Amino acid sequence: MYNRITEFLDKHDVLYKYQFGFRRSHSTSLALIDMVDNIYRNMDMKNVTVGIYLDLQKAFGTVDHRILLHKLYVYGIRGITLDWFRDYLRNRPQFVTLTDISSDMGNITCGVP
Repeated sequence: MYNRITEFLDKHDVLYKYQFGFRRSHSTSLALIDMVDNIYRNMDMKNVTVGIYLDLQKAFGTVDHRILLHKLYVYGIRGITLDWFRDYLRNRPQFVTLTDISSDMGNITCGVP
């Protein structure tokens, strides 16, 4: 599925050209090189560069399933393929156990199962 979706997104030029990570020829190392290049370019032009850095290591845990499915639809992923993603994400229960106490079962509505 990854290969088919990637091919579709590339063919239709859906992703932003500076979307780094999880893409062929768009590693996170290239993102850093691009950022450093922009800093040097601005320094050469006597501009000030300010950086704000966010730690998004848990970013996949915050992906809302409804928003993800809507974006897939907007980007052209429809029909059987969209249904496949919807079925995969729907009714994914989880619970937490700490020592000998367990929480109630609840459905996951965000994050990557």
